[in-house]
Amino acid sequence: MRVTVAVDCMGGDYGPAVTVPAAVSLLRDDSSVGVILVGLAADIEAQFKRSHASASSFGDRLVVRHASEVVGMDEPPAVAMRSKKDSSMRVMADLVKSGEAQAAVSAGNTGALMAISRYVLKTLPGIDRPAIASILPTQTGRGVYVLDLGANVDCTAEHLLQFGIMGAELVACVEHKTAPTVGLLNIGEEDIKGNEVVKQAAALLRASGLNFYGNVEGNDIFKGTTDVVVCDGFVGNVALKSAEGLAHVMRTFLQEEFKRNVFTKLAGLVAMPVLNAFKKRVDHRGYNGASLLGLRGIVLKSHGSADAYGFECALRRAVEEVRTGMLAHISERMAHIHGQNQLQNQAYSQTQSSVPADGQPAPDAMKTNGIAA
Repeated sequence: MRVTVAVDCMGGDYGPAVTVPAAVSLLRDDSSVGVILVGLAADIEAQFKRSHASASSFGDRLVVRHASEVVGMDEPPAVAMRSKKDSSMRVMADLVKSGEAQAAVSAGNTGALMAISRYVLKTLPGIDRPAIASILPTQTGRGVYVLDLGANVDCTAEHLLQFGIMGAELVACVEHKTAPTVGLLNIGEEDIKGNEVVKQAAALLRASGLNFYGNVEGNDIFKGTTDVVVCDGFVGNVALKSAEGLAHVMRTFLQEEFKRNVFTKLAGLVAMPVLNAFKKRVDHRGYNGASLLGLRGIVLKSHGSADAYGFECALRRAVEEVRTGMLAHISERMAHIHGQNQLQNQAYSQTQSSVPADGQPAPDAMKTNGIAA
C-alpha cells in the first residue's frame, strides 16, 4: 500500500531549500511512498532546478499542489487559521482530511499548526485535547517519548491519562514494543508527592490497564527509566527547552576548552574520533519529528531549524505511524477504557440505588457486590 505524505514546503527557517530535497531523498529511497509538496509552486520548482531533480522523474508519486499563502513563524494562530485559508499549512491539513494524503509534516509555526490541524481534522473519540509528543535520547541507547511538550498548559488528571494512552500506543506502533512502560513526571517517586492533579492522574493511570511504572523524576527522562513520560504542556516544554539549553552549553564549553591553547588543540585532534561518535549519538536530527497525537489524522511537527536530513527523519516517522495503524490503535484503546468506565459507573449506580434510607445496603445488593450478608 502506498503511503502519501503532504508536506508544508514553506514552513520552517529554510522552506523549500530543506523540505524539497528531503522529500526527494525519501522518494528515491522508498518506492512505496508518495509525496504532495504544498506551497508556492514557483519556489518549489526553482528548488527542483537547484537540486538537479525533476518532479516528473517520480511519476505520480510526486505532486506539487500550489498554495498562494504562507503562515509566518511568528504569526498568531487565530489569524493563520481564519485569514489564510489557502496557506500551505491549511491546504496540507485539508489533503489529510480528504484522504488524498495519509499524513502531514510541517516545520512551520507550532501554534498555527496545532490550531489548523485541530480545526480541520478534529480529535479522535474520547480525546479531549491533542498533545505534542517527541522522542528524546537516553543513556540506554533507545529514546524516550515525552508528552505533552507545549500544546496544553493546564491539564486535568483525565487529560494526563489520555496522554499516557496515546504515548503508549505510539511507542507500541513505532518501536514495535509490547506493553511499553509509562511514567508520570513528578517531583518525587513517592505516591504522596505532587499536586492533586498529578496524584489523581497516577490513580487513573494505575487503573487504566497500561504498563504504568509510577512517578518518575526529571533525571529519569534521560536515564530511560520508562518508554513514555507523561506531563502537562507547561512542565514538558520547560523540560525540553532546559535540555536543549544544557546541550548547547555543553557543546560550547567543549569547543572553548579545546581551543584554549595549542596543547588543548592537539588533545582535540586526538579525541576527534570520540567526539564524533559522541556527536552522532546525541544528534538531535535523528529524533526530529514531534507527533500531534489525538487528531483524526497523522500530523508531525518538524523542528523549524531542521536541515534536509532532519526533515527527512520526520517524514519517515510519519510514514511509520501510518503503516503501523497508530490511529486505529489509539481509538481502540480509548473505546476499551471508555467501556470499562461505563461498566464501573453502572455498577456504582446500581449499588447506590439499592441503599435504603438507613444507609445499609439491602441483602441482595450486598450479595451482588460480593459482600456476605
